[in-house]
This record gives sequence, C-alpha cells and structure tokens, in this order.
Amino acid sequence: MKVFKFGGASVKDASAVKNIASILRNYAPKQLVVVVSAMGKTTNALEKVLHAWFNNDENLQQLLNDVITYHQQVIADLFPDKNHLVYFKTDLLFGELEGHLCTPPTPNFDFEYDQVVSFGELISTTIVSEYLVSQGFNCQWFDVRNLIRTDDTWRDAGVDWVVTTEQVTKALTPFLNSNSPETHIALTQGFIGATGSGHTTTLGREGSDYSAAILSHVLNATEMTVWKDVPGVLNADPKFFQNTTLINHISYREAIELTYYGASVIHPKTIKPLQNKSIPLKVRSFVSPASPGTTISAATSEDDAIPSIILKSNQVLLSFSPRDFSFIAEENLSQIFSALAASGIRVNMMQVSAISFSICMDENERKMEKLTALLGEKFAYRYNTGLQLITVRHYDQLTISRLLDGRQLIVEQRSRSTAQFAVLEKS
Repeated sequence: MKVFKFGGASVKDASAVKNIASILRNYAPKQLVVVVSAMGKTTNALEKVLHAWFNNDENLQQLLNDVITYHQQVIADLFPDKNHLVYFKTDLLFGELEGHLCTPPTPNFDFEYDQVVSFGELISTTIVSEYLVSQGFNCQWFDVRNLIRTDDTWRDAGVDWVVTTEQVTKALTPFLNSNSPETHIALTQGFIGATGSGHTTTLGREGSDYSAAILSHVLNATEMTVWKDVPGVLNADPKFFQNTTLINHISYREAIELTYYGASVIHPKTIKPLQNKSIPLKVRSFVSPASPGTTISAATSEDDAIPSIILKSNQVLLSFSPRDFSFIAEENLSQIFSALAASGIRVNMMQVSAISFSICMDENERKMEKLTALLGEKFAYRYNTGLQLITVRHYDQLTISRLLDGRQLIVEQRSRSTAQFAVLEKS
C-alpha cells in the first residue's frame, strides 16, 4: 500500500486535477491512500477572509465570493453536467462556511483560523474525489477529522497517536483490503484533524505532508510519495537560484536537518513517523511523473555530496541582555526559553555571549510583543528587522563567498557541517 500526497499546485485548476487522474492510472491495481491539499492559493485566500471577518472589513463578502467563484470555475470545467452531485456537495460546504462567517468570531483567533481555513481542504478533496469517481476509479472520500485525533493546540495541533491509530485502522483498512481486483483509492484531506470534542484543528502551515506521514505510519505503507512541481529535492530553491542540482538520495537525518533550517520541499514533522518504521519517502514531479525524483531513506552515503542552500526572508535579529549585567547562564537561559515557548516563537538561529542572547526569528509583531512583555522587566533588548537568513549545509568557502558577495553581514555562525549568516535583505 502506498500513500500519495498532492499539494495545492497539483490541484490548482481542472487540467491539474485531470493530471492527477492520469498519474493514478499508472498505479492500477494498487491500494492507495491519497492526501490532497487546498487548491492553488486557497489557504492564503481564506486567511484573508479570516482577517476581514475579525476586522469587520467591508470587503469580507467579496473575498469570500472570490474563493467560491474560483472553485466553481474548476467544478464547471471538470463537470459539464450541472446536475452532477458535486455541485450539491460543494454548495453545502460553501453554505457552511458562509454560515460560520455570519456569526461574530470568538476572541480566539487561532481557534477560528482552524475552523475557517480548513474548508480549503474539504472543498478540494470533494471535487477531486468526485472527478476520480466520474473517471471510473474506485475512490472513496474520507473525512480526515474522523481519522486524525489531535489536542486543541490550534494551528499546530499535536497528534493523539493511540486514538488516531484506532480510527484510521477501523475506517480505512476494510476499504483498502477489499478482495476486488480494482485499484482502491482512499482519498482524504491534508493539514487538518479534530479534537475529541469534534472541533477542527490544523497541523501547522503546509502540514499536508505530515498528514500523509501520519497515515503512512499507522497503515505501515510500503512508501510515501510527495508530488511536487519540482523534480525532487534540489540543493537550493529554484525561485532564487539558477542551475540548481537534484539530490538523488538523502538520509532521514539529512532531510530533518534541511527542513529544520527551513527547506520548504517537505514539512518539518514529516520525517519522524516515516523513519520510525523505515518507510521510504519519495519526492517526485507531477509535471514529469516518469522521472525518479529523490528518495529519502536510512542511507547516508550521499548526504554531503553537494552544498545545500536555504534562504529565509523577513527575519528579525532580537538580542537580550540582563539589566543587572549578570551572565547569560543557566537560570537566565531557562527564563528566556520559557518565554520563547510561551510566545510560540521558533528560533531559526541563536548565539550566546557573556551578557547577551540573540536569536533570529520570523518577523511576527504579535509574537515579538508577547516575548518582550514577558522578558522586558529583567532584560533590555534591541532588534534589527529586514534581514535574510542564509543557511548552507555541507558548506565550502567558494559557496559562502559567492552567497555573501556584496551583502552586509550582521551575524555569522558555523558548525562542522552547517554555516548560517544573517544579512540585510537586498533592496
């Protein structure tokens, strides 16, 4: 049994959905679990809807109409028969979303985020599932909120593995293990889950990879494949660099390192559930599905073959110093890290001196205000904005010199295999 994940770019329009059907035909007869993200940039669009709702913005209805119209066009392109059941099913979802937005939001923004933004996945999977059925596939739609049980950490929910295992096994195994010779496709949503009380949760931005890894782990998949618009894992983002190189094979450990530092090709939480059961992960191109792509497994022999470069923009360098000039020792570090956790801040780079502790973090005014409020009484602080963080795995001096040429360097840090540089963004 294989698990496939298709992201937003792979379902952005009708031709993309048809391409998925073409790819899936190459795997008949197979047991497949297919995890699908929201279409195109729907998550971004729904985030705008959410902000308009919270801010009582007069543009709310137009923003919502844009989301609905976009999906209706995809549906019309796929289903010329206006009496097809998909119209009824998606109208119910549109109506449910509109109904939710007709009530005042609760004060908890993160809770409402999960309730609203999750509609992107519910709508997209309904469309894709109905199209696959119309093309003769034995495809069944499953609500992942009945499969993946989480806690109530809104926007970054933790998985209850015991309950999730019970629910996935009970729901999916009978369908996948049917004795009929045809391909069985269990199609479900990425990114979302649900609490025990039935409230929708999300697993973190771009969390559909993680959803697929959870299902792969529970179902003991033979392999998991993430279908992307790139040939596989590249040594740099082709949006920013020319002449990137495909990495044919890397280890789980190297993949975790790359995602930790911000490589966007795989969600950071994806690797652990796969590594724990030695399930290989393949990253392949839905544009060129015959190409082998990248394999991620236990083998480490190719990890340091070439330098890998990761860029993170919109960074802030934030430095704290004790007001009483005490050392940055264990007690102060404990207080700082507790405040970072309470503020929901992920540290992208850190540096410690005798009386200063500095971090590089994603620019987020709300989180930074919370952090400085927690630490401001005991610590003085200063910060730089408008930075870019450059990380190089398996660096060499030629690569570093090329990357830093003409850049204003603010902070530098190197270990045996990783070098990081905070520099001013290019204007």
